[in-house]
This record gives sequence, C-alpha cells and structure tokens, in this order.
Amino acid sequence: MKYQRKEEYCEETLSGLKENYKNVLSLLGEDPEREGLLKTPERLAKAMQYLTQGYYQNAHTIINSAKFHEPVSEMIVVKDIEIYSMCEHHMLPFIGKAHVAYIPNGWITGLSKIARVVDVFARRLQVQERLTVQIKDAIKETLNPLGVAVVIEAKHLCMMMRGVQKQNSVTTTSAFDGEFQKNSTRSEFLKLISNDLI
Repeated sequence: MKYQRKEEYCEETLSGLKENYKNVLSLLGEDPEREGLLKTPERLAKAMQYLTQGYYQNAHTIINSAKFHEPVSEMIVVKDIEIYSMCEHHMLPFIGKAHVAYIPNGWITGLSKIARVVDVFARRLQVQERLTVQIKDAIKETLNPLGVAVVIEAKHLCMMMRGVQKQNSVTTTSAFDGEFQKNSTRSEFLKLISNDLI
C-alpha cells in the first residue's frame, strides 16, 4: 500500500464535534450565535480532526513507502524536527523538537519519512514519554536497524498557562535501543544533536 499525504475530514465526525463545541461555548457563558463565534465550532472541529489525524495513519506504511536497500552502517541523524502535539491530560499543546537517529542494517528510508513518523505519533492525544518510545519502536520494527535513538525537548502549555505556571520549563525525554545503549554511540549522537554543524 502506497503512502499518500492528504487532509480529509469525516463529515459525521465533523458534524458531531461542531454540535459539541457549540454546547461547550454555551456552557462557558458565550453566545455561539454571535457573529464572531458563528463559525468557531466548525473551525474547532476541523482543527481537532487535523491535530489528531495520526490515529488514522500508519508509521510502518510511511517508512516502507521509501525503504531502500543500502549497504551503509553509519549513523543517520535527523534533528530539530518540529513537534506540535496535544497533552492528553488537559488537551493543551506541547511544542518542541525531536532528534532521531538510526544505524542502518541493510535498509534506509527517505529522510522526510522520519519527520512524517514523528508527526504520525505527535498528532494524537499524547504524553511526551510515550511519544518518544512510539517513534523509536516504529523505526526499529520497520527497518530493523542496528540501533535507534530518539530525544524530544518540549514546552508544555499545561505547565505554562495553568497549574504551576512555569513558563521557562523544558521537558526532555529519550529512548535508546541497540547500539545506542553503548555509551560511546549514545555520546556521539548527543554531541551531534547539541552542535550547530551548518
């Protein structure tokens, strides 16, 4: 099955979400019939479907759509991949960057596919810890590399806007497999994602 990127909305879901968001606006004390809010329920419904489209995408299909036999065994790093996800506890965004590396074992994938795999799991209701492991596991299961490493750094609006209200806090999570469990390989990866090489 060939992977193809497309933005689609399920009309039944859209209709249900619109009605619910209209009710939410009323419960918050707003008038959903006032001019500025007339289209807000539809916009919210479309936004939520877009922000959670990862539920309907398959990371393995994406990687396999550009999987090539290549006899290389050097570390491949894609760093500073933007992440926009939604905290499943408060449904507020967390925003940051993912750094992903793998050491091929006969197979590589298109570089853009790594970023797309990040999006597949980020565009769901998430916790950063699980997101990190899901990205690692998808690459491991599809490419069977000698090792995979994922580090995510993110700011969580649930910590910045409410709760403890710590605007400068950053959460870092990591997941390492195979060769990256060795100190020397992990150190090389961490050095590469820390340096500005361009």
